[in-house]
Amino acid sequence: MRIKISSDSTCDLSSELIQKYDIGIIPLSVILGEKVYSDGIDITPQQIFDYVAATKTLPKTAACPEETYAEKFKSYLDDYDAVIHFNISSKASVTHRNAAEAAKRFGGKVHVVDSLALSTGQGLLVLKACDLAAEGKTPEEIVEITESLRPKVNTSFVPDSLEYLHKGGRCSLAALMGAKVLKLHPMIEMKDGQLYASRKYMGNLTRCLKNYVNDLAKEYPDYDQTRCFITHSCCEKEVVDMVRGMVENTFHFNEILETVAGGVVTGHCGKNTLGVLFISE
Repeated sequence: MRIKISSDSTCDLSSELIQKYDIGIIPLSVILGEKVYSDGIDITPQQIFDYVAATKTLPKTAACPEETYAEKFKSYLDDYDAVIHFNISSKASVTHRNAAEAAKRFGGKVHVVDSLALSTGQGLLVLKACDLAAEGKTPEEIVEITESLRPKVNTSFVPDSLEYLHKGGRCSLAALMGAKVLKLHPMIEMKDGQLYASRKYMGNLTRCLKNYVNDLAKEYPDYDQTRCFITHSCCEKEVVDMVRGMVENTFHFNEILETVAGGVVTGHCGKNTLGVLFISE
């Protein structure tokens, strides 16, 4: 059976991975003023940074409509026997609902999975589905296994600034000012499909990221060694290389993949945000 694995663009997978695993990507929209862009296609993080700096407002995002999903699923089924599609957490967007409604038109050939994650937390489930499809698992088995892994996906990141989170209504002005004065960097985690701040680190970003990686190692001594993502919103190369070195020395992943966050994720977290994402046991 030929199974097409697809995802909305918030999975933040690189073009190399998308091509390697033949993953279908359905983009969300990123809106800067009057202009509408397709996430991952015709908008760059720098455009978002420039827009926020000039307007003092965040870009808007829009979910892919049901009809577009239906068209995409139909095109996939021209060449494949079944489709398994992954979406950003249903608690963060109506994207999943739209895709699930579109899937009803195809008589059980299209399966839609709520990742309960975002960015490469979602991407980890997408690649796991690709692995399972290559092993010959049925669509039903792939859906069951990936859904069972959702609570085990570590989706977390550390922002350099709370500016974007404040503009998006995710932190108060008092928290923003306090973070600036005290040089605080929260660890933002996703649990049960929703984001919340857990630990707080103090100091410059490099110091905070070192503590973040060490804390991950303590919290997750057992993990799926298949792969890990280092995903960031245009961090300096030296910072990314430092984190990568720590991950290599602290964990034992078969593959460490670096990706740059797409427009939807970047538009909510801002520049110099970095996360280390993997599946725990």
